[in-house]
Amino acid sequence: MSTRTSSRRQFFQFAAAAAATTAGARFALAAGKEPLFKISLAEWSLNKGMFGKGNVERHEHLDFCKIARSLGIDGVEYVNQMFFDKAKDAAYLREMKKRQDGEGVKGLLIMCDREGNLGDPDDAKRAKTIENHLKWLDAAVTLGCHSIRVNAASDHKLTWDEQMKLAADGLHRLCVEGGKRGLYVVVENHGGLSSNGLWLTGVMKAADHTRVGILPDFGNFYTDRVKGELYNPYKGLREFLPWVKQAVSAKAYDWDTGAGKFYTEDRREGREITLDFKRLVEIVVKAGYRGYIGIEYEGDKHTEIEGIKRTKEALDEIASLL
Repeated sequence: MSTRTSSRRQFFQFAAAAAATTAGARFALAAGKEPLFKISLAEWSLNKGMFGKGNVERHEHLDFCKIARSLGIDGVEYVNQMFFDKAKDAAYLREMKKRQDGEGVKGLLIMCDREGNLGDPDDAKRAKTIENHLKWLDAAVTLGCHSIRVNAASDHKLTWDEQMKLAADGLHRLCVEGGKRGLYVVVENHGGLSSNGLWLTGVMKAADHTRVGILPDFGNFYTDRVKGELYNPYKGLREFLPWVKQAVSAKAYDWDTGAGKFYTEDRREGREITLDFKRLVEIVVKAGYRGYIGIEYEGDKHTEIEGIKRTKEALDEIASLL
């Protein structure tokens, strides 16, 4: 608190305001600065509840924005799998937008899966994949999003260069459509070559379009889970950042595992990884990024809601320390 705040009344006003904010916001208020980044919520954080996996709390897709707001989050990242058959349902999309606006949150992007491979070696299948994504571009416009997130998958049997060329072709053509709608098309590191920083940045260069970008995911750096091949997450994040548009995905797993205060761990067999969240966020901030960092909780130790809260607490506290 500023030393100039001397009156008892002012003191209690400040204390009341501070108590209602997160640790990161308290830091920003005390320093008189804007927060280093904003926090959003990826819908995949609630996938168990939405898909009805196991004995977990059930969630409805149309309540996503309400859940985000209840957790003090004002940006959302939709997952197309949660409303897969509704992409062309104008009434349903209007209802989504109504609820979004009613909760005072921003729709940031739609994560798109199950629509084919943008780097498919078959020309007709690649063209069909591009066509399949158009409805999601249109839905993103309706929801006020800035991007759709796609995958740069090809045929793993092909060479490095062949896969790069095919993925870049599909991306470029989709970016042309994105540009017509004022949207970005961003690729997530999602396994295989897409989790190799050198390969994916090579795809960006080959795609050669102002609307192409990368959505870096802190935890998706296994290039081959079967063989246990892991690309260095900190190196990969640094390589991806020049291609980031307006979103970064803070994948989180179990907290409070004994690894350290800001360490999150995936302890599932074949997926083991320990991430230094503070180091990852620091890399993002030092690169000059000031947009949304999206919580994508995927752990097993906590409930989905608890995991989201715990991840937000970590991000808020890290922001206060940087």
